[in-house]
Formats: sequence, C-alpha cells, structure tokens
Amino acid sequence: MANQTSIYHWSRDHRVHHKHSETTADPHNATRGFFFSHIGWLLLKKDRAVVEAGKDMDFSDLLEDPVVRFQHMLDPIFPQFMCFVVPSYTANYFWGEDLWKAFLVAGCVRYIWVKHCTFLVNSAAHLYGDHPYDTASYPAENPVVSWFAIGEGWHNWHHKYPYDYACSEFGISSQFNPSKLLIDALAAVGLVWNRKRGTAAWSHGKARRDRDAAAGIPYPRVNTRPWEIQIETKKAL
Repeated sequence: MANQTSIYHWSRDHRVHHKHSETTADPHNATRGFFFSHIGWLLLKKDRAVVEAGKDMDFSDLLEDPVVRFQHMLDPIFPQFMCFVVPSYTANYFWGEDLWKAFLVAGCVRYIWVKHCTFLVNSAAHLYGDHPYDTASYPAENPVVSWFAIGEGWHNWHHKYPYDYACSEFGISSQFNPSKLLIDALAAVGLVWNRKRGTAAWSHGKARRDRDAAAGIPYPRVNTRPWEIQIETKKAL
C-alpha cells in the first residue's frame, strides 16, 4: 500500500546503498546534497557506478522467495491498486465519503506523506544528528526522522549493524521505535523468527573504543561534507 516499487527493486537498491554508502555507487548518495538524497535520485537516470555495483551483487535469495517473486511480477499494477483504489473504496463504502475526495486524501495525500517520511531516512538521517556508534560515517541518530518514519531514524546504528532487525540499540521505552514493537509482537505469535541483534557486537566495540580513549587515541571523524566546506568558506569570507 506504500507503493514504493517492488520488494525486489527496493531491497536491491537498499543493499547497494549499504555496501557503497556515500559514494558514486550509492543510489541516493547524501554527499550530493539534501534534495538529491531525498527525491532527486528518483528523478534522474542512475549513475553508471550504481548500475555496475548492482550487477556485482547477488540477489538470488530474493528471487528464491515466492512472495517476492509474486509481488515483483505484479508490480506496478498491484501496488498502485492497493495504494489508491483500496483506500478510496474503503472510505467510500464504510463511512460514505465522496469517492473523488477519498481518492485524493486516503489515496494521494497519504501516498505523498508516506513517501516523504520514507525519503527523510535517505536525506535528513544521513545529514543531521549524532554519531555515537560509528563516528566516521554519515548516517546519524535522528529522533525527528524516527518519529516520521516510525522508528527508522536511528540510522547510525542501522548502518553500523545492518543485520539488526530493530534498527536501534534500545526498545520503544528508550527510543521511539514502534516498528520493533510490531516485529516483537509478531514474533510472540510465531509469525517472525530468527531475529538478529547487534548489541553483542556493540558491547565489544564500545569496550575497544573506551580502551582507545584511555590510551589517548582519538575517535575517527567523518570527512567534511561538501556543503560544510561551502559554509566554512563563506564564514571565512
């Protein structure tokens, strides 16, 4: 219903993004600025480096999943039907809303809202926030994005431990993450299994970083972003 391409296409781009984050092979490279990483990358032809990076990766496990294959085969007709037609007729049938208004609000406005909430993960969460887990990476812990993206804004942790299903160190009591709560609820009734966490790896990494700090070894820092160089230059002038 979010209508964000097929599971296969989405997962393919996401894997390439993680492997080549903030390089020319990153589909939504944040070093090219907020607009490009937010929505511009969808309006332009993919960089050749992105295409070549995708060719070098193995996505056979996705195509082995019958649900992924079925949904990919029906894309884009089925997602568009679920995104626009089903909400419109649901509002029309159950509470008598005018069909055209239902299409515009329950269909179009909701679609645009969800899209931009998702896009914030690629843009704002890569540009603004704290870097407690990986001080040398662009992805950041951004609580505002987490509110809009129902828990997907704890991005420094997510890029440090991409296999962690929770996408955050803590649960909803400490970090707004209803997505983790939903997955845990589904696991409790047997609909989710084999959940992986990155907390053990972080405990080892934190201990190593504490030892380095005690020895006077500074934390690595993220490279200065292009727009930060421009800002510093303007201040100097």
